[in-house]
Amino acid sequence: MALRLIDLSQEIFEGMSVFPMHQPTFIMTNMTHEENQQKTGSNTLGFSARNLLISEHGGTHSDAVWEYKPSGATIDKMPLTHFWGSAICIDLTHITPQQRIGPTELRQAVKKSGQSIQAGDIVLMYTGHFDRYFNTEHWQTTYSGLSYEGAKWLAEQGVVNIGVDAPAIDHPEDTDFSGHLICGEYDITNTENLCNLHLVVNRRFLYMGLPLRIRDGSGSPIRAVALVEE
Repeated sequence: MALRLIDLSQEIFEGMSVFPMHQPTFIMTNMTHEENQQKTGSNTLGFSARNLLISEHGGTHSDAVWEYKPSGATIDKMPLTHFWGSAICIDLTHITPQQRIGPTELRQAVKKSGQSIQAGDIVLMYTGHFDRYFNTEHWQTTYSGLSYEGAKWLAEQGVVNIGVDAPAIDHPEDTDFSGHLICGEYDITNTENLCNLHLVVNRRFLYMGLPLRIRDGSGSPIRAVALVEE
């Protein structure tokens, strides 16, 4: 059996698009090769490194329940089973940015995928937003999102992590933040800013997107990958 690893993570770089309420990303040179070699006196080589200033919600990331529920677990205390395991990716590319994703759309997408949702699953929603609008003025403003009922339907199926190829699982006009509200009610996570979901749509695969062990973290950037059978 041949296996292939698919990267589902956005690149991290200075100037990357970040949700408006979060810290922009800055990358600073700590020391160049030449500076280090001069300091160490080495005749062979120097070491170079950079410093990162990045939000816990910068780039492809997962949220801690604590971010949207003060009594919830921080990222370092959440079960790792929320961040890796069996996953499916469903096709929602036909949903327009004006629509919200409800139970009917989710049921139809799961049926179309030929898969079924099992308790403990991770469900990734392929909306096509990354493909259409990444690095454009529409990236942070023009995408679909879960309705309260849609998010609750996923949670009731036993989903532990809801992922999407957009800046948020909520619709940008939803000031109730329905997807996050449900994640708080069910103590589950969500993963945002995924990409390359067209490579795993309508499939079941092993997903892994482990967070950094940030003490009391509200979330963490991740390297999300899918392991698929060829």
